[in-house]
Amino acid sequence: MTMNKLRPVLLGCLVLTATAGAQTTPDQAPPADPPPWSLGGIDFSGYLDAYANMNFNNPQSGFNAGYRAFDIKANSFSLNFATLTMKHDPDPVGFRMDLGFGRGYEIFHMYEPLGRDQRNIMRNILQAYVSVKPEKAGGFQLDFGKFVTSAGAEPTETHLNWNYSRSLIYALGPFYHFGARISRPVTPFWTTGVSITNGWNNVEDNNTGKTFGFTNAFTSKKASYIVTYYGGPEKTGTNQGSRHLIDQVLTLAPNGKTSFYINHNYGRERALDGSVGIINAIAGAARYQVNDWFALSPRLEYFNDRGIWTTGTVQKIKEFTMTAEFKHKKGLMTKLEYRRDWSNVPYYQDSTGGLKKSEDTLVFGIIAYFGPK
Repeated sequence: MTMNKLRPVLLGCLVLTATAGAQTTPDQAPPADPPPWSLGGIDFSGYLDAYANMNFNNPQSGFNAGYRAFDIKANSFSLNFATLTMKHDPDPVGFRMDLGFGRGYEIFHMYEPLGRDQRNIMRNILQAYVSVKPEKAGGFQLDFGKFVTSAGAEPTETHLNWNYSRSLIYALGPFYHFGARISRPVTPFWTTGVSITNGWNNVEDNNTGKTFGFTNAFTSKKASYIVTYYGGPEKTGTNQGSRHLIDQVLTLAPNGKTSFYINHNYGRERALDGSVGIINAIAGAARYQVNDWFALSPRLEYFNDRGIWTTGTVQKIKEFTMTAEFKHKKGLMTKLEYRRDWSNVPYYQDSTGGLKKSEDTLVFGIIAYFGPK
């Protein structure tokens, strides 16, 4: 190549070199790569819940009546829950995961249709879901995964519950669902939601049908009313005979010391032989905060069981519970509770293995907890 032909190439290289030098002066460094995307901070909370139970019937099996949740061990000490919660509120993406162990986890997952090995793994996960809450979407939120039910007045966490034991409505209703749910505030006082899940108390579906849920919550400073509907097939291996449940909770808090709730359940399910099982139940509870470290909470309940999926016996059950709660210091509380259950038919086991019409229990629970309530 001659010098005349090289001259334009050399001039071009000089221009490029000068331009590059002008862009990377010591006083003006090249822009840094954007930081990797991150969810941000994670909030941690948890609690440890253990109890001692005395059953005055001294049942031969060593267990209280089968529909108790979660204090089922009679005349024994038991570890109920040991739970660690990790969550990040959606902004616009978040998550929640509750992990733990204890007898309460076994009861929570006792209806799970997964195989034994899979059930043993799944029972240590109380909740695990991802949340998406887009900006400028009016508060719309989507959750996908495993989450506790919207039905009922009582939470799963013992230290957030007014009583130590749970009502019959809680124990015989859904605990959790796996699927998707959406919610959106309609007004400052009204939030509505829809869900589609595999069913009740199952991560892996036991049939090919799906359960649909609808929730409407109306809230104010001193009152709230929440109505939830679930409907879908729940029998193993068939989509016939759907189950329907309507759950209503009215909560009143007239002042800072006193609160009340009324929880009503109506459910029905058609059996494969065409018969229909129905449950109709109502529970009422109150909480009186005597001072900053002591509270009293009575509960009274009536459960009319003509169902197929509940106690297994057509009966009318009543229960009365009185709970005294003591907060010793921040993060530590104890609950002392007397409970009486009685039915119109013999249902409660005694020391000989026979059945009686009533059961009286005394429970002492101790709960240590940390993090925001």
